[in-house]
Amino acid sequence: MAVEPARASVIDGKAFSQTLVERVAAAAARLESAHGVKPGLAVVIVGEDPASQLYVRNKGETTLKAGMRSDTHRLPVETTQDELLALIAQLNADAGIHGILVQLPLPKHIDSSAVLDAISPDKDVDGFHVVNAGRLAVGLPGMIPCTPLGSLMLLKDQLGDLSGLNAVIVGRSNIVGKPMAQLLLGESCTVTIAHSRTRDLPALCRTADILVAAVGRPEMIKGDWIKPGAAVIDVGINRVSSRDPVKAAEGKTRVVGDVDFNEAVEVAGRITPVPGGVGPMTIACLLANTYTAACRAAGVDPEELNG
Repeated sequence: MAVEPARASVIDGKAFSQTLVERVAAAAARLESAHGVKPGLAVVIVGEDPASQLYVRNKGETTLKAGMRSDTHRLPVETTQDELLALIAQLNADAGIHGILVQLPLPKHIDSSAVLDAISPDKDVDGFHVVNAGRLAVGLPGMIPCTPLGSLMLLKDQLGDLSGLNAVIVGRSNIVGKPMAQLLLGESCTVTIAHSRTRDLPALCRTADILVAAVGRPEMIKGDWIKPGAAVIDVGINRVSSRDPVKAAEGKTRVVGDVDFNEAVEVAGRITPVPGGVGPMTIACLLANTYTAACRAAGVDPEELNG
């Protein structure tokens, strides 16, 4: 009788992120006790976007739970670029603030690139500043973007040593694809970045021991694109119509990733779900970066948090 292939192990990013927050909180408490330094995170939001407001509130609550200083600056939508840049300059100079995060998107009259570039690289806990991108590229200590950092933590927790594995990243953004490639190179993986002009993308994906989907197209990657037993990290967060025709007619939506989960789970060895996979790692890694920034500002070696 034929043996049915085992379904993939589903990676619980929510549970891992909760454990990481607890570890960061314990490390932050030790830092404050031993060196008198309380890690501080400032979050700046301009305008009244409901999703951004909810996200910022969650960041603030989680930061406080971790025993850190949490400052939230809520600015009206008519705030000028110069006013925002003045606030960032003030936060750059505040020794009690170790991380600065400007919530995107910003209103259209503000140049997001100019604002992000104004943040001190040492306080850029989102890891988006060009200086931090350069540090990552050449292997120097810097701030690493939260989503790639969280993805790497999940992979190392699941697989241990990644050395020698073939990794394919679908997506070449500065926020996920490129930094993810640099992190996996740092772990001695053989890395390929795929994109919209890649020839025979399904065949390339089937070579991957580690497949990272970060392309922003719902359920694009099918089960037959995946090498049996591969680890699949789905970074995509896409809203699509509800499967229920009545709910769909009412405008109800559901969240799916860039991978067709129902197909992929039958082939992969390990896979992150959407939601509940990479997403919960973002705020946890934001706190980890804030702790790291506080240690560096105090001249203290950050404790290893990614196992």
